[in-house]
Amino acid sequence: MVIFTLVTLYVLGVAAARAQSSPLPSWNEGAAKSAIVEFIARVTRDGGPDFVPAAARIATFDNDGTLWCEQPLYFQAVFALDRVKTSRRSIPNGKKQQPFKAFLSGDNAELAAQGEKGALGLLAVSHGGMTTNAFATFVAEWLSEAKHPRFNRPYNTLIYQPMVELLDYLRTNGFKTFIVSGGGVEFMRVWAEKAYGIPPEQVVGSSGATQFTMGADGKPVLMKLTKVEFIDDGPGKPSGINRFIGRRPIFAFGNSDGDLQMLQWTAAGSGPRFAGIVHHTDGEREYAYDRRSKIGKLDKALDEARLRGWTVVDMKQDWKTIFPERSEEAKP
Repeated sequence: MVIFTLVTLYVLGVAAARAQSSPLPSWNEGAAKSAIVEFIARVTRDGGPDFVPAAARIATFDNDGTLWCEQPLYFQAVFALDRVKTSRRSIPNGKKQQPFKAFLSGDNAELAAQGEKGALGLLAVSHGGMTTNAFATFVAEWLSEAKHPRFNRPYNTLIYQPMVELLDYLRTNGFKTFIVSGGGVEFMRVWAEKAYGIPPEQVVGSSGATQFTMGADGKPVLMKLTKVEFIDDGPGKPSGINRFIGRRPIFAFGNSDGDLQMLQWTAAGSGPRFAGIVHHTDGEREYAYDRRSKIGKLDKALDEARLRGWTVVDMKQDWKTIFPERSEEAKP
């Protein structure tokens, strides 16, 4: 009996240790998790036929809908709207031009249709003429106060726990992880490092023009202008990768048609390649949407994924949990 008990305890201990060390603990066992783990094992196996040197292990991730929630409106758009509401600055031609017309008339459906480009337009107008440091302060203050209308949580805690684990797992295996998003680069850089472990210099996003000038105190500052300089969405993503990273990724994840060209660019390279899509199928724990959604529309990219054999992550089936525990809520 004693021997049996010791053996049982040993087996249970080994099982517990394995479970604890298992990669991607918030992922259910299945085809998606297996594809990820097997790919990373192949490209990091020294001496193996698919080995990729660490310097070439570049992984790129969209942000909205891929690393954090994006419904019912892009979070940056919500921030922009809140800032416009509290700003005393006038909106030029507001009654004629979008997205300002939609904002002034309270047309949230049209605002959603304007997407990230519309949010950037609102940001450019409401934040032009301030320093980049002042803008970062506004973002941090907003994140500390604003809460999601459905989940009643700060927006920067609505990140996807399974994807955070994937980012960590990639870095543990010698990958360099980048955000490549249509969202504003200066908006994301305020909080991305704490949320995802991705430093500011590894965040690629849409950007507004800035101008170097001397402040009233005689110290140099960068002023934000009311002009969008670069849209890092759709075909702009491969261009942004080439411009700011300089290496074609071997691993990429997105969730919408806005990520299609990044995934195509990644998959078209030589050697082993991984292209993944987060499919929002969980209306109870998060949201369920794809082809007809104005936010994060997934149509052509879903067809391409099925045609090319890319990995499609079914949120409802593949993820044990969606968001981190509430105890992890904190300021950016």
